[in-house]
Amino acid sequence: MEQPAQLLNDELIAENQHVYEMLSNLGKALYYPKGILTQSAEAKQKATKYNATIGIATEGDGPMYLPLIQDTLSSYNPEDIYTYAPTQGKPELRKAWKEKMLKENPSLQGKSIGDPIVTNALTHGLSIIADMFADVNDTLILPDKFWGNYKLVFNIRRGANIKTYRLFNEQQQFNAEGLREAILQQKDNGKAIVLLNFPNNPTGYTPTVDEVDQIVAVIKECAESGINIVAVTDDAYFQLFFEDSIKESIFAKLANIHDRVLAVKIDGATKEEYVWGFRVGFITYASKSQKVLKVLEEKTKGIIRGTISSSPHPTQTFVLKAIQSPEFEDQKQQKYVIMKKRANKVKELLINTEKYKEVWSFYPFNSGYFMCLKLHNINAETLRLHLLDKYGVGTISINATDLRIAFSCVEESELENLFELIYQAAKELSNERAEML
Repeated sequence: MEQPAQLLNDELIAENQHVYEMLSNLGKALYYPKGILTQSAEAKQKATKYNATIGIATEGDGPMYLPLIQDTLSSYNPEDIYTYAPTQGKPELRKAWKEKMLKENPSLQGKSIGDPIVTNALTHGLSIIADMFADVNDTLILPDKFWGNYKLVFNIRRGANIKTYRLFNEQQQFNAEGLREAILQQKDNGKAIVLLNFPNNPTGYTPTVDEVDQIVAVIKECAESGINIVAVTDDAYFQLFFEDSIKESIFAKLANIHDRVLAVKIDGATKEEYVWGFRVGFITYASKSQKVLKVLEEKTKGIIRGTISSSPHPTQTFVLKAIQSPEFEDQKQQKYVIMKKRANKVKELLINTEKYKEVWSFYPFNSGYFMCLKLHNINAETLRLHLLDKYGVGTISINATDLRIAFSCVEESELENLFELIYQAAKELSNERAEML
């Protein structure tokens, strides 16, 4: 093992042996090399005459650029667009995002968390965490309703097993007991990666405050039983909370609860600020130890440096400028109201349209972009194709019974027609099935 990695590991072991044990073999080998970027950073501060270090081209006192590109970005300083951003992200953006996080998550007050590390959006953040903490035969614990990309990131890429539990219990509430059983089954392995995605994709569900308290109690109980737990929160749809649910990230409740629990928050501007193509995300670690936070940041920087080197600078600048704008909160609130109206309209249609109950029920939803129908006696993939081919309506089949509807991309005035078409297509398939029997 390279000496810099060993030194980081020794520091981690001295501070929290459990976090060291959570690392994958790759995670243990990671470090941030003191190479070109470190030397360039030093030169940026001290090289007052000539700075011949980093691989960019300059003209005059700034970076070289094409006028035809700068013309479309004239309100931005070339230094904030064309130069490389630091591996860990633009410092001003990291500071602003942390301040935003603390404001939006009151339970973080007084807790010890690191500075957010910039990623190339949320999938990149998940991939980093998978590389750092998941080995072959480690287990990722997910509800049975989960985003399919988790399988690629943790199972296909890293070889981790996936263990699922039912998202909802018989009372249609979050199944905390199912989560508890799934974690305790990892006792012999001594380690579990628990991924919590709220608002949930595909169901659009976020737990209530009481349900979150149950989740936190379960994770703490399992840690006290001797299991090291990497508790990852995928907060892609954060703040889109429309009804009775917790209004902050569960990361805020999990941070610093036990030495055997490493809480990791993965979030980003992608959905929160409606900038999907910007690809700006963040990883934030929680630990009572500043040394642990430092080691984890160095290892995270190492894997970023060894893959993409750094995330794009222009989009980091765009997001930072938006966050700092006095219009930011008002504009976000306007979009929130639109999304909430769409969600409420869908729920109203589903509850008050009696005929729909002939062909489907629906899973609880109170947040996010989506809701999920549970079809009666109709295959979801068959219905998806029928809707697409006959009606030009796109939906997502999750499994044999579940059809995901993204109300986020349908105008409120069009939602009634959308569900009428889904119902009509479902009835046609039901009638065909009845004729064949």
